Amino acid sequence: MSTAELKKDLISRIANTDEPRIIEELHKLLDFELDNEPYKLNPEQQQRVSEAKAEYLAGNVLSEQQADEAIDQWLEEK
Repeated sequence: MSTAELKKDLISRIANTDEPRIIEELHKLLDFELDNEPYKLNPEQQQRVSEAKAEYLAGNVLSEQQADEAIDQWLEEK
């Protein structure tokens, strides 16, 4: 399906829905995707990013396999 066809289909589906939640979510998604302004972190988010960078630089990282195993183990405990 071409981009033009996808647009027409999407417009039609939006016009025919009465579900406010779907329309609100689409609006949020478009706002987020089309916003050209850089995302601004709040102070708490900036602190978490700094902590994560420090952990990475200190070598405190897991391989994908290690992370998958840790997640699997955590899920089994639940």
